[in-house]
Amino acid sequence: GYGIFPPKIAEYLMKLKLPYNVSVAARVAVQESLKDVDYLMGRVKAIIAERDRLFEELKKLGFLKPFPSQANFIFCSVLKGEASEIQRKLERRGILVRYFDIPLMKNSIRISVGKPEHTDALLKVLREIREEISG
Repeated sequence: GYGIFPPKIAEYLMKLKLPYNVSVAARVAVQESLKDVDYLMGRVKAIIAERDRLFEELKKLGFLKPFPSQANFIFCSVLKGEASEIQRKLERRGILVRYFDIPLMKNSIRISVGKPEHTDALLKVLREIREEISG
């Protein structure tokens, strides 16, 4: 990813920066996207709307606890079942999510926000998984 910051904040962040840099492809993508700010902001609004829809639908499932997000993903605690098993079941159906099994994020998954049709496909499979968990 990348960030755009005021010079003072950028200077501070450079002190904390990891040793690798943003790829050339990412830099070119940023430069090109900034040439059409109206389009870019339209995409941002669409992603925010889809993130909000995904969050509300995840809450309804009952076996995940989604946390509010300002990013392009939603972090969820798994309330019923195992995060690793949910991740495997989704992957077998062609849907990739990241699962965590470290102390502060035990039994959790991170779901990236996609296009509406991606959200629909994800929710369909998550509902099937819910039925499997409920037995």
